[in-house]
Amino acid sequence: MNARRTTVVTEPGRQVALVWAGLPVLGAAVLWGVQAGADWVVSLPFAPLHGPFELVASIPEPQATFGAIGLGLLVGFVVAFMAAAERLSVEIADESVILNRGGTERMLDRTQVSGVFLEGKKLVVLGLGTEELARETSDLRGTDLADAFQRHGYPWLTEDPYRGEYRRWVDDMPGLPPGGNALLRARAKALKKNDTEDANQLRTELARLGVVVREDRKRQFWRLSSHDQARIDPDGR
Repeated sequence: MNARRTTVVTEPGRQVALVWAGLPVLGAAVLWGVQAGADWVVSLPFAPLHGPFELVASIPEPQATFGAIGLGLLVGFVVAFMAAAERLSVEIADESVILNRGGTERMLDRTQVSGVFLEGKKLVVLGLGTEELARETSDLRGTDLADAFQRHGYPWLTEDPYRGEYRRWVDDMPGLPPGGNALLRARAKALKKNDTEDANQLRTELARLGVVVREDRKRQFWRLSSHDQARIDPDGR
Protein backbone atom coordinates (compact mmCIF):
# COMPACT_ATOMS: atom_id res chain seq x y z
CA MET A 1 0.00 0.00 0.00
CA ASN A 2 1.46 3.36 -1.04
CA ALA A 3 2.02 5.96 1.65
CA ARG A 4 0.02 9.16 1.31
CA ARG A 5 2.24 11.74 -0.39
CA THR A 6 1.97 15.16 1.25
CA THR A 7 3.82 18.46 1.30
CA VAL A 8 3.58 20.73 4.33
CA VAL A 9 4.27 24.45 3.91
CA THR A 10 5.10 26.34 7.10
CA GLU A 11 6.97 29.49 7.97
CA PRO A 12 10.77 29.04 7.81
CA GLY A 13 12.35 27.91 11.07
CA ARG A 14 14.61 30.95 11.21
CA GLN A 15 11.61 33.26 10.88
CA VAL A 16 9.78 31.46 13.71
CA ALA A 17 12.90 31.54 15.89
CA LEU A 18 13.32 35.25 15.22
CA VAL A 19 9.79 35.90 16.49
CA TRP A 20 10.32 33.88 19.67
CA ALA A 21 13.71 35.49 20.37
CA GLY A 22 13.13 38.96 18.97
CA LEU A 23 9.82 39.88 20.56
CA PRO A 24 10.92 39.24 24.17
CA VAL A 25 14.15 41.18 23.58
CA LEU A 26 12.19 44.02 21.98
CA GLY A 27 9.72 44.06 24.86
CA ALA A 28 12.53 44.16 27.41
CA ALA A 29 14.30 46.97 25.56
CA VAL A 30 11.14 49.08 25.26
CA LEU A 31 10.18 48.78 28.93
CA TRP A 32 13.76 49.33 30.06
CA GLY A 33 13.77 52.50 27.96
CA VAL A 34 10.51 53.66 29.56
CA GLN A 35 11.92 52.99 33.03
CA ALA A 36 15.25 54.68 32.26
CA GLY A 37 13.54 57.80 30.91
CA ALA A 38 10.90 58.08 33.63
CA ASP A 39 12.82 60.69 35.66
CA TRP A 40 13.33 62.87 32.60
CA VAL A 41 9.63 62.68 31.63
CA VAL A 42 8.55 63.58 35.16
CA SER A 43 10.78 66.69 35.00
CA LEU A 44 8.84 68.02 32.00
CA PRO A 45 6.04 70.42 33.04
CA PHE A 46 3.52 69.27 30.43
CA ALA A 47 4.48 65.60 29.97
CA PRO A 48 1.67 63.19 29.09
CA LEU A 49 0.86 60.34 31.50
CA HIS A 50 2.61 62.22 34.26
CA GLY A 51 1.13 60.03 37.01
CA PRO A 52 2.23 56.64 35.64
CA PHE A 53 5.74 57.95 34.96
CA GLU A 54 5.94 59.31 38.52
CA LEU A 55 5.03 55.84 39.77
CA VAL A 56 7.75 54.23 37.66
CA ALA A 57 10.30 56.83 38.79
CA SER A 58 9.49 56.16 42.43
CA ILE A 59 10.58 52.51 42.26
CA PRO A 60 14.10 52.12 43.71
CA GLU A 61 17.02 50.59 41.86
CA PRO A 62 17.92 47.90 40.96
CA GLN A 63 14.32 46.69 41.36
CA ALA A 64 13.08 49.15 38.72
CA THR A 65 15.53 47.98 36.06
CA PHE A 66 15.11 44.27 36.80
CA GLY A 67 11.33 44.65 36.94
CA ALA A 68 11.14 46.54 33.64
CA ILE A 69 13.32 43.98 31.85
CA GLY A 70 11.44 41.04 33.35
CA LEU A 71 8.03 42.47 32.49
CA GLY A 72 9.21 43.31 28.98
CA LEU A 73 10.40 39.74 28.45
CA LEU A 74 7.07 38.40 29.70
CA VAL A 75 5.07 40.68 27.41
CA GLY A 76 7.26 39.69 24.47
CA PHE A 77 6.72 35.97 25.13
CA VAL A 78 2.95 36.50 25.39
CA VAL A 79 2.88 38.31 22.03
CA ALA A 80 5.07 35.58 20.48
CA PHE A 81 2.68 32.93 21.80
CA MET A 82 -0.29 34.79 20.30
CA ALA A 83 1.54 34.99 16.96
CA ALA A 84 2.22 31.24 17.09
CA ALA A 85 -1.48 30.55 17.71
CA GLU A 86 -2.36 32.51 14.55
CA ARG A 87 0.34 30.95 12.38
CA LEU A 88 -0.96 29.13 9.29
CA SER A 89 0.39 25.87 7.92
CA VAL A 90 -0.82 24.19 4.73
CA GLU A 91 -0.70 20.42 4.17
CA ILE A 92 -1.14 19.59 0.50
CA ALA A 93 -1.88 16.11 -0.87
CA ASP A 94 -3.06 14.92 -4.26
CA GLU A 95 -6.59 14.46 -2.96
CA SER A 96 -7.00 17.29 -0.42
CA VAL A 97 -5.67 20.46 1.21
CA ILE A 98 -5.62 20.90 4.99
CA LEU A 99 -5.38 24.43 6.39
CA ASN A 100 -4.22 24.50 10.01
CA ARG A 101 -4.32 27.66 12.11
CA GLY A 102 -3.74 27.44 15.84
CA GLY A 103 -4.57 23.74 15.91
CA THR A 104 -7.88 24.17 14.08
CA GLU A 105 -7.92 22.25 10.81
CA ARG A 106 -10.04 22.77 7.72
CA MET A 107 -9.95 20.29 4.83
CA LEU A 108 -10.70 21.13 1.19
CA ASP A 109 -11.41 18.33 -1.28
CA ARG A 110 -9.24 18.42 -4.41
CA THR A 111 -12.22 17.69 -6.65
CA GLN A 112 -13.81 20.99 -5.54
CA VAL A 113 -10.74 23.18 -6.25
CA SER A 114 -10.51 25.05 -9.55
CA GLY A 115 -7.48 27.23 -8.79
CA VAL A 116 -5.16 28.67 -6.16
CA PHE A 117 -3.41 32.04 -6.05
CA LEU A 118 -1.89 34.64 -3.76
CA GLU A 119 -3.36 38.10 -3.30
CA GLY A 120 -0.77 39.98 -1.28
CA LYS A 121 -0.37 37.86 1.84
CA LYS A 122 -3.71 36.09 1.37
CA LEU A 123 -3.84 32.52 0.10
CA VAL A 124 -7.04 32.11 -1.94
CA VAL A 125 -8.52 28.77 -3.02
CA LEU A 126 -11.24 28.93 -5.68
CA GLY A 127 -14.11 26.47 -6.04
CA LEU A 128 -15.75 25.09 -9.17
CA GLY A 129 -18.46 27.75 -9.10
CA THR A 130 -15.92 30.62 -8.95
CA GLU A 131 -16.62 30.90 -5.20
CA GLU A 132 -13.76 31.17 -2.71
CA LEU A 133 -13.31 28.05 -0.64
CA ALA A 134 -10.67 29.77 1.51
CA ARG A 135 -8.99 33.15 1.92
CA GLU A 136 -6.28 32.93 4.58
CA THR A 137 -3.72 35.56 5.60
CA SER A 138 -0.23 34.28 6.39
CA ASP A 139 3.50 34.95 6.12
CA LEU A 140 4.10 31.81 4.06
CA ARG A 141 6.46 32.27 1.14
CA GLY A 142 4.75 32.45 -2.23
CA THR A 143 7.39 30.35 -3.95
CA ASP A 144 6.96 27.56 -1.40
CA LEU A 145 3.18 27.57 -1.84
CA ALA A 146 3.36 27.65 -5.63
CA ASP A 147 5.86 24.77 -5.77
CA ALA A 148 3.83 22.66 -3.34
CA PHE A 149 0.48 23.12 -5.05
CA GLN A 150 1.91 22.55 -8.52
CA ARG A 151 3.76 19.45 -7.32
CA HIS A 152 0.40 17.91 -6.43
CA GLY A 153 -1.32 18.97 -9.64
CA TYR A 154 -3.34 21.98 -8.44
CA PRO A 155 -3.83 24.87 -10.90
CA TRP A 156 -1.63 27.68 -9.56
CA LEU A 157 -2.74 31.08 -10.89
CA THR A 158 -0.60 34.19 -11.18
CA GLU A 159 -3.57 36.43 -10.22
CA ASP A 160 -7.28 36.41 -9.43
CA PRO A 161 -9.02 35.52 -12.72
CA TYR A 162 -12.22 37.22 -11.53
CA ARG A 163 -10.68 40.45 -10.27
CA GLY A 164 -12.39 42.47 -12.98
CA GLU A 165 -15.83 41.33 -11.79
CA TYR A 166 -15.61 42.96 -8.35
CA ARG A 167 -17.68 46.05 -7.61
CA ARG A 168 -17.11 48.57 -4.83
CA TRP A 169 -19.81 48.13 -2.20
CA VAL A 170 -21.93 51.06 -1.09
CA ASP A 171 -24.96 50.73 1.15
CA ASP A 172 -28.19 49.47 -0.46
CA MET A 173 -26.65 48.97 -3.88
CA PRO A 174 -28.59 46.78 -6.36
CA GLY A 175 -27.47 43.39 -7.63
CA LEU A 176 -26.99 41.67 -4.28
CA PRO A 177 -29.18 38.78 -3.08
CA PRO A 178 -31.66 39.44 -0.25
CA GLY A 179 -29.75 40.00 2.99
CA GLY A 180 -26.49 40.77 1.21
CA ASN A 181 -26.50 44.49 1.95
CA ALA A 182 -27.27 43.88 5.62
CA LEU A 183 -24.36 41.47 5.97
CA LEU A 184 -21.96 43.81 4.15
CA ARG A 185 -23.15 46.67 6.35
CA ALA A 186 -22.40 44.62 9.48
CA ARG A 187 -19.07 43.57 8.04
CA ALA A 188 -18.10 47.18 7.34
CA LYS A 189 -18.61 47.91 11.04
CA ALA A 190 -16.49 44.88 12.00
CA LEU A 191 -13.67 46.01 9.71
CA LYS A 192 -13.83 49.53 11.15
CA LYS A 193 -13.39 48.05 14.66
CA ASN A 194 -10.63 45.66 13.45
CA ASP A 195 -12.81 42.74 14.57
CA THR A 196 -11.24 40.09 12.32
CA GLU A 197 -13.19 37.18 13.78
CA ASP A 198 -16.56 38.83 13.16
CA ALA A 199 -15.51 39.96 9.68
CA ASN A 200 -14.52 36.38 8.79
CA GLN A 201 -17.80 34.98 10.10
CA LEU A 202 -19.74 37.50 8.03
CA ARG A 203 -17.63 36.56 4.98
CA THR A 204 -18.81 32.96 5.50
CA GLU A 205 -22.44 34.09 5.72
CA LEU A 206 -22.04 36.09 2.50
CA ALA A 207 -20.52 33.04 0.80
CA ARG A 208 -23.68 31.08 1.64
CA LEU A 209 -25.60 33.70 -0.35
CA GLY A 210 -23.19 33.33 -3.26
CA VAL A 211 -21.39 36.63 -2.57
CA VAL A 212 -17.60 36.72 -2.75
CA VAL A 213 -16.09 39.65 -0.84
CA ARG A 214 -12.62 41.10 -0.39
CA GLU A 215 -11.40 44.31 1.20
CA ASP A 216 -8.77 46.92 0.45
CA ARG A 217 -8.00 49.33 3.31
CA LYS A 218 -11.39 48.47 4.89
CA ARG A 219 -13.26 49.21 1.65
CA GLN A 220 -15.31 46.21 0.55
CA PHE A 221 -15.53 44.85 -2.99
CA TRP A 222 -17.90 42.07 -4.03
CA ARG A 223 -18.92 39.80 -6.87
CA LEU A 224 -21.33 36.91 -7.32
CA SER A 225 -20.18 33.34 -7.78
CA SER A 226 -21.27 31.71 -11.04
CA HIS A 227 -23.80 29.55 -9.17
CA ASP A 228 -25.79 32.65 -8.22
CA GLN A 229 -25.34 35.09 -11.09
CA ALA A 230 -28.22 33.66 -13.09
CA ARG A 231 -30.66 33.89 -10.17
CA ILE A 232 -30.33 37.65 -9.60
CA ASP A 233 -31.11 40.35 -12.12
CA PRO A 234 -29.26 43.72 -12.19
CA ASP A 235 -31.96 45.29 -10.00
CA GLY A 236 -31.27 42.82 -7.19
CA ARG A 237 -34.61 40.92 -7.53
